[in-house]
Amino acid sequence: MSKEKKQTQPKKTRKQKSPNLRNKAFTFRIDPTEKQIGKLEWTLRRCKELSNAALQERRDAYKMCGVSVSYYTQNKQLPEIKEIREEYRDIHSQVLQDVLTRVDKAMDNFFRRVKNGEKAGYPRFESGDRYDSFTSTQLDFIHITQQKRASP
Repeated sequence: MSKEKKQTQPKKTRKQKSPNLRNKAFTFRIDPTEKQIGKLEWTLRRCKELSNAALQERRDAYKMCGVSVSYYTQNKQLPEIKEIREEYRDIHSQVLQDVLTRVDKAMDNFFRRVKNGEKAGYPRFESGDRYDSFTSTQLDFIHITQQKRASP
């Protein structure tokens, strides 16, 4: 039997993106009420808690079984977490997914530094003063109302 060589197809090249198209990010300064401040801080604490739990799960799985846990594995667990823990039901799913993305990026950066022989620095567990933001990709997650200014 003779093995036939597969003909390789030329590599596809990506089209150059238009220089006029760019990703934009907006940062809004908000003036929340006391109730809204409480809700934002509460959400931030839940995000920190999820981040630490995700990091702990990855660490324990590797120490105990030598298995690495991926972002996708942890992301599949989010609906179950929301069923078990009622407090996570009030947080938009994309906010929680972003928390897991941040943990995944931290782990990827750790392994990249190890591979390059740099000082690695294992990802830290987040304390209250270190975890100070969360990302919402939905514009309607936080309802912002504009207040009309009185003209002079």
